[in-house]
Amino acid sequence: MHTPFDRTGPLTELGSYPQWAQDMVADCESTRQRVLDHDIWQMMIALQMDAESTGNFMMGLWPFIERFPSFMALNLLKTRYGRSPGDDKARRWLVRNIRVEQNHAEYWLNWAEGAGVPRDDLLHRAPPHGTDGLARWCEEISARGSLAAGMVATNYAIEGVTGDWSKLIYDSAKYRDSFDPAIRASSLRWLHLHAAYDDVHPWEALDIVCTLMGETPSADDVAHLVECIKRSYMSMILLGDRCIRSCRDLWVAREAAA
Repeated sequence: MHTPFDRTGPLTELGSYPQWAQDMVADCESTRQRVLDHDIWQMMIALQMDAESTGNFMMGLWPFIERFPSFMALNLLKTRYGRSPGDDKARRWLVRNIRVEQNHAEYWLNWAEGAGVPRDDLLHRAPPHGTDGLARWCEEISARGSLAAGMVATNYAIEGVTGDWSKLIYDSAKYRDSFDPAIRASSLRWLHLHAAYDDVHPWEALDIVCTLMGETPSADDVAHLVECIKRSYMSMILLGDRCIRSCRDLWVAREAAA
């Protein structure tokens, strides 16, 4: 029997959500931490990324960045106004935030250019082999999964961890100062925005997912959401591995010698 969930506690406190959601988040935490512990972020902050790895990163993530509003639109198509409180909440949120995402592709291109990667490379060249898993997974789950699965994989998992790694990089004065002052603000706008607002977006997505699932979803349904979250995290880990493959050994050797 579906027992409705109606959050009464603060949005950004995990204790405000059903026990199954708290357990789900805990189950996925170690995989999420692997994303944040990935060498790629520390290599960026230390300015140890070579030109090939930087290009791999900017081009490898570009299809995901450019298509992210499309993933949200695919989830929007699953909603039906008035069918349930979860549908209505998801519909309002997705419509509003698709508009928010509309300029983010341009901001990513600006970051790439500031980092030395021509926008024509992103727009007209194929992304590096092995970097397409994240975009393909998000399109698959957004097109074919349930509304809860699509939103938990993209708006909760990916937006959440992206806000965290964006903040790691943006908080580095060394990284920010590596950009020409004349273009620094425009080049880093994507990072600044994601470091600033994405701390709320994943909580809003979690609230919607819990409203859709209710207080007492089946164990199988919860297990599927856990699988979706972990697959999103693993897709980002594998993309990071591919982006820095060419210079990772050199960076590790330098860190060991330091």
